[in-house]
Amino acid sequence: MARVSLIDEQDHPELSELVARIRGARGGRLLNLYRALLHSAPLAEAWLAFNNVARRDTVLDDASRELVILRVAFLNRTDYVFQIHASRYAIDAGLTAEQVADVADWRASTRFSPRQRAVLAYGDAMTLEVDVADAVVNELRAHFDEREIVELTVLVGAYNMHTRVLKALDVDPEEPVTSDEKA
Repeated sequence: MARVSLIDEQDHPELSELVARIRGARGGRLLNLYRALLHSAPLAEAWLAFNNVARRDTVLDDASRELVILRVAFLNRTDYVFQIHASRYAIDAGLTAEQVADVADWRASTRFSPRQRAVLAYGDAMTLEVDVADAVVNELRAHFDEREIVELTVLVGAYNMHTRVLKALDVDPEEPVTSDEKA
């Protein structure tokens, strides 16, 4: 049970325009995360805009994006995000079911390319250590240009925020969605 009430849009007609934008960006759904964030309409609106850019308006390849989102969700013990991305986005992004399963213990896995291992190490360092070692960044530079590094960095930061807000507010996942809906 969420630690804050989840806004019922029917009770808040003043939010209808924002709710419509959220639904438009999320496959017609008003996710529980947004129902919690709607207690502060400016934050909900900024969250929507920022996360759309961090996830979709970058040159970062889909597989790297989904891999790091899964890893951050795993590290922050946020099943809400892990399950949505594992079941709806990871395979379409080019990851295999075996890679998704190996995200938890990626260092022991042989299923990740050097590029993917650099992404995972960077996500780990940013999430667990905050101070990223030069060796981790240097390995990332072997596979990504500066724009991609900036975009990956912001994505890791965004999903650390995303997962930690979900955990702190104890927001429950929605009912299962169909594959054509967007989270």
